[in-house]
Amino acid sequence: MDNTLDATSKNQDSLPVSSEEIMVRLEQWGIQYQRFDHVALRTVDDAKKVESQFLSSSQGGGHIKNLYLRDKKKRHILLVVKQDRRINLKALSDRLGTGRLSFGSADRLLDNLGIRSGAVSPLSMITGVKNGVELFIDSGLKNCRKLYVHPLVNDLTLEIDVDGLDVFFNKIGVKPTWVFL
Repeated sequence: MDNTLDATSKNQDSLPVSSEEIMVRLEQWGIQYQRFDHVALRTVDDAKKVESQFLSSSQGGGHIKNLYLRDKKKRHILLVVKQDRRINLKALSDRLGTGRLSFGSADRLLDNLGIRSGAVSPLSMITGVKNGVELFIDSGLKNCRKLYVHPLVNDLTLEIDVDGLDVFFNKIGVKPTWVFL
């Protein structure tokens, strides 16, 4: 796959699973979501610029960041946390019981999660599950009314509740590990 393309919808046909396919599956599985179209969001700072269209954190909005990590034993990990949570990779490796963690490369991200940098999402586990990626989610997100996730591209966001996300994980065969961070 070509990793020189950006993570927007215009390039979704080059991914193993497109954002359109994700939304069709959510509908088939009875998972309710609301779609938001916006400019491409590559960072948390970019996301904060469009956050006014979503529920605020005080209203129960789960604004997340997703970290694709790898340890020395070549375990691939997707970590989903609140967007403002600071992460100490050394302490995190102790908490998760992994070897020393580092960020996965853009090529590994594409190979293992089927997405490009800037579009990392728990929904990318639809490809990650086939490649042995382990999913860890901050247990504090269970208290959110809605979570805001990219559907494998970074110019769309889906609003979905935690139960809907759990149904998605169950349907694709992923058992997330909820961790207190």
